[in-house]
Amino acid sequence: MANHKSAEKRIRQTHKKTERNRYYRTRIKNIIKAVREAVSGNDVAKAQESLKIANKELHKFVSKGIIKKNTAARRVSRLNASVKKIAQAA
Repeated sequence: MANHKSAEKRIRQTHKKTERNRYYRTRIKNIIKAVREAVSGNDVAKAQESLKIANKELHKFVSKGIIKKNTAARRVSRLNASVKKIAQAA
């Protein structure tokens, strides 16, 4: 239990940050999952559309400081490679 006013404030701030980070982590997972599901279903059009959304959203999170630039680039690159793979097979 907090004994000081500053400690109570830190608890409130931590709670807000935790909720915010949980939202972004979930959002990132769902964006990536949508692309992977389209790829596993061999739906090229849906995969390309989902990849476009993923690219935009992940780089938006970079500008907000949620994830690092190289992390977003790596994830988009891997998703793009999987989408290209099914596009060439089709």
